[in-house]
Formats: sequence, structure tokens, C-alpha cells
Amino acid sequence: MTSPSEVRTGQLARIGFADSRGAARDWAAIGCDDDGLLTALAHAPDPDRAIRTLALLLQPDDELAGDLRAALVSDRALRDRITKVLGASTALGDYLLRHRPEWRELTGDRLDRASPTPDSVVGELAMSADPDQLRVAYQRLLLRLAARDLTTSLPSDVVAAELADLAGGAVESALRIAAAQLGSGVDGVTLAVIGMGKCGGHELNYVSDVDVVFVAEPDVGVSEPEAMRRAAGWAAAMMRVCSAHTAEGTLWPVDAGLRPEGTSGPLVRTVASHRAYYERWAKTWEFQALLKARPIAGDVDLGRRYLEVVTPMVWSASSRPDFVSDVQAMRRRVVDNIPAGRADRQLKLGPGGLRDVEFAVQLLQLVHGRVDPSVRAGNTLGALEALTNGGYVGRDDGADLAAAYRFLRALEHRLQLMHLRRTHVVPTDPEALRALGRSLGFMANPVVELTKTWDRHAREVRRLHEKLFYRPLLDAVARIPGTSGRLSPEAARERLEALGYTDPAAALRHIEALTSGVSRRAAIQRTLLPVLLSWFAEGPNPDLGLLEFRRMSDALGSTPWYLRMLRDESVAAERLAHLLATSTYAASLLSRDPEATALLASDAELQPRTEGALRKQMDAAARRHDDPVAATTAVRATRRRELFRAAAADLLTRTDVTTVGESLSAIASASLSAGLTAVESAIETERGSPMPTRIAVIAVGRLGGREMAYGSDADVLFVHDPIPGVDEHDATSAAFAVANELRRLFALPGPDPVMAVDADLRPEGRQGPLVRTIASYAAYYERWSRVWESQALLRARPVAGDMELGQRFVDLIDPLRYPVDGISAAELVEIRRIKARVDAERLPRGADPSTHLKLGRGGLGDIEWTVQLLQLRYAARHPSLRDTRTLPPLREAARLGLVSEHDAETLAQAWLLASRIRNATMLARGRQTDALPTAPSDRATAAYICGYGVGHTDLLLDDYLRASRRASRVVETVFWS
Repeated sequence: MTSPSEVRTGQLARIGFADSRGAARDWAAIGCDDDGLLTALAHAPDPDRAIRTLALLLQPDDELAGDLRAALVSDRALRDRITKVLGASTALGDYLLRHRPEWRELTGDRLDRASPTPDSVVGELAMSADPDQLRVAYQRLLLRLAARDLTTSLPSDVVAAELADLAGGAVESALRIAAAQLGSGVDGVTLAVIGMGKCGGHELNYVSDVDVVFVAEPDVGVSEPEAMRRAAGWAAAMMRVCSAHTAEGTLWPVDAGLRPEGTSGPLVRTVASHRAYYERWAKTWEFQALLKARPIAGDVDLGRRYLEVVTPMVWSASSRPDFVSDVQAMRRRVVDNIPAGRADRQLKLGPGGLRDVEFAVQLLQLVHGRVDPSVRAGNTLGALEALTNGGYVGRDDGADLAAAYRFLRALEHRLQLMHLRRTHVVPTDPEALRALGRSLGFMANPVVELTKTWDRHAREVRRLHEKLFYRPLLDAVARIPGTSGRLSPEAARERLEALGYTDPAAALRHIEALTSGVSRRAAIQRTLLPVLLSWFAEGPNPDLGLLEFRRMSDALGSTPWYLRMLRDESVAAERLAHLLATSTYAASLLSRDPEATALLASDAELQPRTEGALRKQMDAAARRHDDPVAATTAVRATRRRELFRAAAADLLTRTDVTTVGESLSAIASASLSAGLTAVESAIETERGSPMPTRIAVIAVGRLGGREMAYGSDADVLFVHDPIPGVDEHDATSAAFAVANELRRLFALPGPDPVMAVDADLRPEGRQGPLVRTIASYAAYYERWSRVWESQALLRARPVAGDMELGQRFVDLIDPLRYPVDGISAAELVEIRRIKARVDAERLPRGADPSTHLKLGRGGLGDIEWTVQLLQLRYAARHPSLRDTRTLPPLREAARLGLVSEHDAETLAQAWLLASRIRNATMLARGRQTDALPTAPSDRATAAYICGYGVGHTDLLLDDYLRASRRASRVVETVFWS
């Protein structure tokens, strides 16, 4: 036997005490010569906390302390219980210090019996005459439960159910106390309390709000308004009894926020009033909340009548027309509610947390409970078991998910037991983690074991959450061997509808085609589709995503690298799903070049290529062919791949709108350069002699400004310079043939997107020659040039052909576009007149000027004309304004004081937003338009691409109208005044 004085600090440190000196003092104060007690204390979750609290409990040298010392020596079970409780919960230790005789509640005759029944809990709590007595009785029962929980490895769902019964008993007792306080104020009314949330689902935490809904009916001879007034007073008094702070602390808040109309609605309603609200006004989330509703206190018959009314409406919620969008909104709210910086420590809301399990199970219940009553269980584990037995969840998946949920709930229980506080955030402090791990039985290396186990279960929950909706669907349509349950085609269609697929019958056909058979391809598809279907459903058009995926798989399904990439590169697979379910344009490019999916496997592959690299690649592709059609086809194929790279980076938010414009312009420039080389070579071969002239392609418009959109034409001018000594007519004929053939080859129908090479901005427009010599350009500009042509030349730059000739052209036009004295008053009037004519005549009939991105008020045209006017007036004096782009000279004008910083930024932001929307519309529809789309689906997809997320279409419209309105005011000041 070891006496207190003989226990050394080294021994205490070896057996688990962190503060061995303090523990030695506390052990001496306990004054109990028993190795068994010391060992029990050393095995407590927090040995230092346990020994310190036990010493305080025994500090008064009285008969009670003597009885406790004797019991600790003789009663091993008591010793184990009290040390575990004191080491796991500071709050329960404080309770025992306030009520020292309560240690007897942990003796064998009190705990070595069956679990308490709801009736026995109510009976014990009902003896409480006031709130203080109720709190003491409640904590007494909580102490008993915690002792059994910590020493007998009670399953977490059993603990949660008992906690829910304990809460129900407390509410019943609080109702009686409130009635006694109000006296005759509760006469003439019948009241029932409906448990919601975790309390209603028999899965309450140690500390949690108790969610309730109140229902009442008047007695005979009492008017309904008077009865509701009395019932509301009774309900409010009951809530105060539970939540008020007294000398014995508080129980928990009673939250009636889930009632109809929330906190804005009446606290109490009749059954008929509840029915009317749910039939007419309730949203999907309110029916989800009713999944767990059950009477917990008050009049039992009234509570049963309430459930008989609302339950049928719960199980028909999935047939509501707004069911899908409501469910998606609920998912977004869950994610949005994660506190910043705490997601990785959140047991409830974080990835792989409790809410992932609960949300998945509840959604499956709502979808299938309408036709299958067996899945209408009120609590998560019961519902999961029913869904598994019904074949909606695979048996292994169901078992793994249940095990993970039980562990997470046990971890949550131990976390809250420490201080009896409502928390779901796992601490980072090593000592707190050590105590938490030991309370769960991890004794060898508590922190490491706890962390690893938690991480393993969280990853499993996240994985199963992503596939839970879909694996039973695959069992139904693909007849996977070895399963015991099948979904009916009707149930499969309902599930797809719940996920947002508008044509579930077609989706089922695609799934069956992809997964049927015993081939390796089908096996991999069966592995991929559960996750891919969920990723498709997160986009704005899941039907498109699945359809395009089937097309790609049909084309490449047996290609080794494709199967391997989709199986092993989860990033690539997720990106592919996102693109296919979002962008008709990207899907169209992939349908012509499925192998481009390889670009999605790496961030580096999504980086835009430099123009120099593009020129080398396209030139090499063209040189492999002697035939100009084949050469240009090779160039166009390379262009198609690069367009997909740009679109993918754009859709995956790896780039911004200005970079997109630069990338698309570089692709067009390199294409023109390689195509021109191929055509010149072919014509030289046909002529049997070298070209008699040098040719340069001058970019103008958006190509010249490096601001191309996905649907932009390549606006160009063709200039040539005959070789000295050749016939000028022959040179011009050869140059015309080259320009004409180049335009024809890029416009040929085929598998690649057409690139329209548009030369309409040339002198005299369509009526003028397609190609001119540089001397002819000089003569024209000297004699005939108008101010609008000077304006068009502001964006001119050489992009292909003889770059020395291109630079000579630039030197020729610089005095026109940057006039030394700016522009005259007459020219200013002319520019404004032309702009007014463009605004009046070119806006399509019926188009809304407020939403036309190019020609509308405050649109791209307004802003670009304003910047170009500044350049015409001031670029000669300020060379820094000489830039073919829009935003750099605008911001430079602000720096120079030609416009205010505020006005420049207003124009810049409007230009960026309009350009982004224009690109997004092309990505969404696969067709260019200059107006905000009017079709709801197109506008929603464009908003999604612009970063507004699903369901935020109105924000896009509001932001554009605001930006364009502000830009229009600046244009009015800078351009027109």
C-alpha cells in the first residue's frame, strides 16, 4: 500500500499526470491510501483535473467526506465513474462541489439498472417545484448519464436519445412550473409542445438549443383569440423557466424559430392555422425541418393530431415545382454558414462533418419517402438504416456512414461535456485534445490517435456524401452484380429530378449506356459516375453535362489515357464535369477534339500560351502539309485546341477578362500568320515563281486592340509592296489572290470553329479594293481620309506577313491617328454625329438600350468611343496614350489629368463587366450575342459563369444596370459635352 506521503512527483508524471507537483499535493489532500484510486485517477480523461476536483470534494473534513473515502476504496465501479466524470467535465465537477451529497448518484444502486424511460425521467423531474429545483434535478440525471456514457461505452445514438428524453422531461416539468406561476392564466386552453431538430429526432447533444413548435386549441366556451393569447403566455413562461439564469445556472434556450413565419409569426397556432400555413406558404426547408417533428410535452392527443395533419405534406414536398432550387439553396446556406477559418475544425458544418450526413439522409428521405413509408424514420441513423435496407444506399456504404456518424457524434458529446457549452469546434490546444482523446478511449497516444481517426471518418463521410445519391441509381439502371437492392425506374427518375436534371428519362438512358456490360470501360464508368453526376448537378445545366460526357466517352471510352486520367486525376474529372455542365461553347470544342480533356489535368496546361509559342506551333503544323487546305486545316485544329484552353481557364477562374482578350487575340494573330505563310507558299508553287510582292496583315478592331471576344471576327487590312522591277498589276493580282484565299480557307465549314477574316474597315469599305499597296494607302489617306478612319486606325498593328512592311504602315498612319494639333471642332462634331447615327441605326430593332452590351447606354461602344476621342485629341502631345487597347490609355488619361480618376475607374469597371458578360454569354450558348440574354436559362448560366453562382441572376442584371448607368453619365460628360 502506498501512503500519500510516499507518492513522488516522478511516479505521478510516469502514470499520466502533467502537473506532478500539484497532483502530489492533491493526492495528499485526498488522504486515501489506495493504489486502485490513484490508478483510476491516472486513467481519467484529464488526470490533473480529476485529482484536483476530487481533493476539493473531500476538502471539508466531515462525515460526508469520510463516507466518500470509504466508498472509493470499497466500490470499484464508483471509483471508475467519479474519476471519469471529474476528468471529462469541469461543469459536472462544479455541480458535485455545489451539491456534495450528489456523489451518491454514482453508486451502484443508482446506476446499475436499466436505462431510464421517458416516463421515469418525467416523473423524477416533475417533482421540481421551481426553476432551481428543476435545474438540480436535470443536472442530477445528466450526471448519471455522463457516468454511464464514460464508463460503459454507450453508443452515441443511445446517449443522444436519452438526452432528448431528458430535454422532453424538462420541458414537461417547465410547463407545469409555468402553469403554477400563471394560475388561472392557463385555463381554457390545451397546449402541446412539438420537438423539432435534434430533440425531435431523438439525437440531442449534451448542450443544444431545444427546437420546438407550439400548437394549442381552445377548450369549449373559450374564444380562439383568447385561448391563443393564454397559450402564448404559457409557452413564453415555459421558455423563461428553461432559459433563465438562476443560482443553479440555466438549462438551455428553448428555440421556437422553426415555427411558421419564424420569429415574425405568432408563437402559438391552432392545428388548422398550421395546416393553412403549410398548405399555402411553407418553403421546402420547413418541410425538411418537419422530418423530425414529434410531441415531447403537453397534451399528447393534440400533439398526435398535429402530426396527422403535417406529416402527409412532408412526404409530398419533393413533388413541389421549386423543390430542386430550394434544396440547392439549402446546400449553399450550409456552406455559407461555416465560420471563416474554422472549417477544418468544425464537427458540424465542416467538410465531412455531421451536417454532410444529415443533409444527405434527409434529402434521400424527402425524395423517396413519398412512395416508400419505410424510410420515414425521425432520426438520422434510423433513416440511414431504412434507406440501406430499402436499397437506396449500398450496405457497405450505409454501414461505413453510420460508423462515421456515431464517431462524430461521440466526439461532439465529449467536446461539449468538458464545460457543458454548445460548441462544435475541436480545439487546437494539445492538452485539451489529449483529454478529449482519452475520454474516447485513446490512451496510448491520444492526440495522434484522435486526429487520425477523426480525419479518416471525415474523409469517408465526404466521399460517401458525394456518392450517396447516385450509387443506388447505378444499381438500378446498370444491373451491377452483387447488390441486393434495386431502385425502380420511377424512383431513379425522381432522384434525378431532385438533383436538378430536367430530363431524367434521357439521363437514365445515358447512364445505362455508359455503365452496361462487364467491360473495363463500363467498370470504370460505374466508379466515375456517382461523383460526376453530383458535379454535373452543381452546375447550371446538368443535363448538358451528362449528354456531352456520354458523347466524349463514346468517342474515347476505350482510349487508355482517357480512362486512366478520369479514374486517377480527380481534379481533371471535376473540371471536366464543371465545363460540360456549364458551357455549350466548351462542350462543342471538346466534341470536336475530345483529347483536349488532357489539358484539364494540370494547372500549367491551363496557362495561356505566349504569342511566340503559338506562332511556332502553328507554323510547324502548317509546314507539314503542301496543300493549303490541309495546312490551314491543321492551323485551325491547333486554334481549336487553344480556344478550348482559353475557355477552360476562363470557366475555371484561372484568368481574367483582359487576359482572355489577349489570349484570343494571340491565337488569331498566330493563325493568320501561319495561314498566310501556307497560302503564299501554295500560290508560289502554282505560279512557279516567288511572290512578286511582300504582304502584311494589319489588325484593327478588337484584334488590333488585343481585346477579342470568343465570337469576334478578325478585323484586318491587307497591305502589299511590290518587289522592285515587277509588274505592279501582277503584284496586286497575286496579293489579292493570297488575301482572298486566306479568308476563304478560314471560313470553310468543318469540325473547327470558323474565323471570319473581315476587311470591311479598309478604305472605301466593301466598295474599295481588298488589298492596296502601301503607296495607294498613302495617297488615299493624304487625299480622302476622314476622321472616322483615323479613329479606326487607333487600333491598327501588324500581326502577320512582312513585319517590316507592317511597321512602315504604322509609321504611315501615326500622323493620322495621332494628329499633331488634335482634332478640329468640325471633326469633333463629325465624330459625335457618326456616334449618334450608330446609336440610332445600328441598335437592333426591339433591343433594350439598357441591356445591349455593345451599343446600349454606357456599353462597350460608348466607352471605347470616349477613350478613342481622348486619344485623337491628346495622343500627339502625350505618347503614353498611344496604345491600341482600351483600358491602358484610359487609365493613362486619368494619370495625366485629362479625366478624373473616379470617371476613369467608372468607365473601366463598366467595360470589364460588359466584356465579361459578353464572353460569358458566348460560353453559355455557343453563339455570339451583344445583349444580355433574355431566356432565363441562358441568363442564369451567364450569371453563373460571371461568378454569381446558381440562383443569383438578378444580381448580374442589377450590377450591369448600375455600372452602365454610371458609365453613361461619364460618357455624357467626357464625350458629348
